[in-house]
Amino acid sequence: MCGRFTITHPNDALARLFDAVPSNDLPPSPRFNVCPTTPVAVVTSDGGVRRLRPMRWGFIPSWYKTPTDGPLIINARADTVAVKPAFREAVRARRCIVPASGFYEWQAEGKAKLPWYFTRVDGAPLAFAGLWQRWGELDTVAIVSTDAGPGMCGLHHREAVVLEAADWPLWLGEAGHGAAVLMKASGGGVLAAHRVDVAVNSNRAEGAGLIEPLLA
Repeated sequence: MCGRFTITHPNDALARLFDAVPSNDLPPSPRFNVCPTTPVAVVTSDGGVRRLRPMRWGFIPSWYKTPTDGPLIINARADTVAVKPAFREAVRARRCIVPASGFYEWQAEGKAKLPWYFTRVDGAPLAFAGLWQRWGELDTVAIVSTDAGPGMCGLHHREAVVLEAADWPLWLGEAGHGAAVLMKASGGGVLAAHRVDVAVNSNRAEGAGLIEPLLA
């Protein structure tokens, strides 16, 4: 986790929400099946100036000679980011936020994989904690994950770190040190989930129907 998400909020709305200057080459919205290696909109802060920028979802360590030199890195474990060579510099100096409208998780039932769709209870965009890395001329990002809390309904043992608005300045490096305390599971009552159709199991699927509740 997180391996697939949606972004249905418009880019200009995200820029306003995060008080960020939007790039003119952001990926389009809405997208109902955002997959690894595709571009995503990311919030960064430099000198207190926030920007909404496109990055490749799939962190490429500086020593990779090609993007496929090693495993595809889409998540960074909160418990090891400070010591893993791929992330230890990024977690100090290149923290970011990956906005999402919701995300998918799968429940194993026999040989079947049954998809669930998660959103915030209040309908606001999710703000995933992220780390970014420049590789050549390409900016790349990973989403920070931690041990799952009650909001995951027992569907997975990991979940993406979801930041609350009051914590955005600290995670982005605008409010001093101590951001490590933010790398924790969501509290109770933050996330809501419903079953969706198995059509989303294909990474080529797209469209609003993917997030519609599955009728019993």
